[in-house]
Amino acid sequence: MKLRYTRILSLLLCAALACSILAGCGGSTASSSEAPSSASSSASSAASGEDLPDSTTRADTSGLNPGDFDENSIFSITGTAAAFEPCLGWGPGVSGCSLKSVIAAASLLQWAENARLASRTPEAVQEAFYSWYDTLDADEQESFAEAWTMIEPDALSLLSDKDSMAGRIEDAGLDPDTLPGCTLKNWQALQTVLDVSRELDVVTLVGLPLLVRGKLYNCAAVLCGGRLLGLVPKTYLPNYGEFYEKRQFTPGSTEVELVEVCGQQVPFGTSLLFRCRQMPSFVLGVEICEDLWSALPPSTFHALAGATVIANLSASDETVGKAEYRRALVSNQSARLLCGYLYASAGHGESTQDMVFAGHDLIAENGTILAENAPFDGGCAETEIDCQRMEAERARNTSFELSGEGYQTVEFDLEPAETTLTRWIDPAPFVPGDPKRRAERCELILKMQADGLAKRLEHAHAKTAVIGISGGLDSCLALLVAVRAMKQLGRPARDVLAVTMPCFGTTKRTRSNAEILCDELQVSFKEIDIANTVHSHFADIGQDESVLDVTFENGQARVRTLELMDTANRTGGLVVGTGDLSELALGWATYNGDHMSMYGVNAGVPKTLVRHLVRYEADIAATDALRTVLLDILDTPVSPELLPAKDGEIAQKTEDLVGPYELHDFYLYQVLRFGFGPAKIFRLAKTAFAGRPEYPDSVLYKWLRNFYWRFFAQQFKRSCLPDGPKVGSVTLSPRGDWRMPSDACAALWLAELEQLQIKD
Repeated sequence: MKLRYTRILSLLLCAALACSILAGCGGSTASSSEAPSSASSSASSAASGEDLPDSTTRADTSGLNPGDFDENSIFSITGTAAAFEPCLGWGPGVSGCSLKSVIAAASLLQWAENARLASRTPEAVQEAFYSWYDTLDADEQESFAEAWTMIEPDALSLLSDKDSMAGRIEDAGLDPDTLPGCTLKNWQALQTVLDVSRELDVVTLVGLPLLVRGKLYNCAAVLCGGRLLGLVPKTYLPNYGEFYEKRQFTPGSTEVELVEVCGQQVPFGTSLLFRCRQMPSFVLGVEICEDLWSALPPSTFHALAGATVIANLSASDETVGKAEYRRALVSNQSARLLCGYLYASAGHGESTQDMVFAGHDLIAENGTILAENAPFDGGCAETEIDCQRMEAERARNTSFELSGEGYQTVEFDLEPAETTLTRWIDPAPFVPGDPKRRAERCELILKMQADGLAKRLEHAHAKTAVIGISGGLDSCLALLVAVRAMKQLGRPARDVLAVTMPCFGTTKRTRSNAEILCDELQVSFKEIDIANTVHSHFADIGQDESVLDVTFENGQARVRTLELMDTANRTGGLVVGTGDLSELALGWATYNGDHMSMYGVNAGVPKTLVRHLVRYEADIAATDALRTVLLDILDTPVSPELLPAKDGEIAQKTEDLVGPYELHDFYLYQVLRFGFGPAKIFRLAKTAFAGRPEYPDSVLYKWLRNFYWRFFAQQFKRSCLPDGPKVGSVTLSPRGDWRMPSDACAALWLAELEQLQIKD
């Protein structure tokens, strides 16, 4: 009898609600079944031409019911189940029951208004309620009866004397001035933000609780230009330690539906993305606080659906050690998802009772923290995120597979503008700036080089490692690596055979440094004067030695290689190549000369890093003499010494001919690591080298153009490189990362450079 009695009382309440709506409301607020706002409609139609991942759809409100209904049809009274659902699962004595009863009562008011009960026949209302009530099992009906003892008087009180309910209404997050309708009080604040946003060219995210079908959700509102783009509810609700969200909130659903907020039809659900029409690479996904801390964050699915930037609104309280863990979470998630990650946490003034909030804000990109507002520092974190870089990372990573089934993408407009870069653009991307980290990196690279060479020596049963030693940087590094390799194999340094081959361009300084270096490292040393052989060779081919052309230079380089190869054959060894990554990129090597060896230990090391590797070896040198000679080698101009010396000094300086290696290494990194085009690389270079008077725009442009021309023209040399260890993310091995036709044309890249406006 109790259940039957409750059934009847609920119908009486429905009648009371209907009468109240008729008497007290001149109109009704629009429900989710009404037509979309003009903003939503226009946005949907304007978006129709843009490409999206195959598995995503756009939010589309065009098919909404305009509000036609049959007065006596039970099916026309929609939302009955959702309206009464908050009445289930609790009763007097349950935690939060007072709050839940007010929310449930308010939900019934919302339903009564949206369903237009005042215009319905009593039979229709009765049948709508019975059709829902009769689907309940016995336990659910009993739960309904228990909760109803509180809901019925609360609902009638809301209708008759809201003032007496003011405190409980406020506690429930509702605004008594908007009942019936149950709009959350902070919708007024949201409307204020929306009004301000009309004058701003910015995408804004605001956190708010949201009541949908009688359930309370912790949401992020995404808005732009006065338009609500979407409402993203929180997926994971913590209910441990100091957190108790499940007492009040409901987890968000992946299903996207339309709700009315601030007079706009707005997509609501976790499977929402937001894309900028003017910059399609900017696709925003949203998660909230605990979502990031979960085992499988929603941002993972957002990224796989195409999001390049993830934003997180958080109320993460501060405890000892939590900032470091939070920083690691943000950094690692951005690395795993190949995305930018924006994290904004509650700050001072939002602390309550036992929790203190520190305002820890973070911006990360692909594993790197770009900007951070440290806990309790105030202010905000601000920088730029390179969305194109994220796209490039994903394009090259075949493990990153787009899969956005069920997602809807809402598009928005932002006015493109030239941004002044404030983020750090590293002018030496191959070299860590921190001395400690740089030393650790150098030691690791030297071990990798030595281990690769040791394996090759062991596999080939080589009795010697033959190296052409010039007194320059590259051959110095190769010799240091070879000594390490022999030590690793338990063999004496004497098994390394260093061969110096003086000719027309050799200077006393480089010849002396070569000999001192070999003596200090206790390797075998041999001098082969190749001048007579070169003279004979030139006579054979009819080369005029007074003509200092490319034949004059390359002839010497090929004789050097001939001597080294045959020496290796004679001693049962193999030739260790000395050419570095920068030289390979520019083609600064003689084909079938120093371009060739039996194992190229420096092939993965750019010139800027070669310098630091040698400097590191100088810092840890066993003797003062070794340190002194290494430092002098570092101070010697880079040169192949293929042109006659002038007054005993080096006449041929490589960087005067091909450009500064620090510029070329910067260009090389941006081209190979991210695939950026010339215009973007030029812009990055201007920021990276700003304040360097030796690098005005004209110089940056000159050597960038030179880089592209040489890089394309010299690919044929890279197509047949000897083996060598990969030590970093950038390599030019034809068997590894780099595939490029030898006949590839640079025309498109050079044409883009021609469009740039250069200012000195």
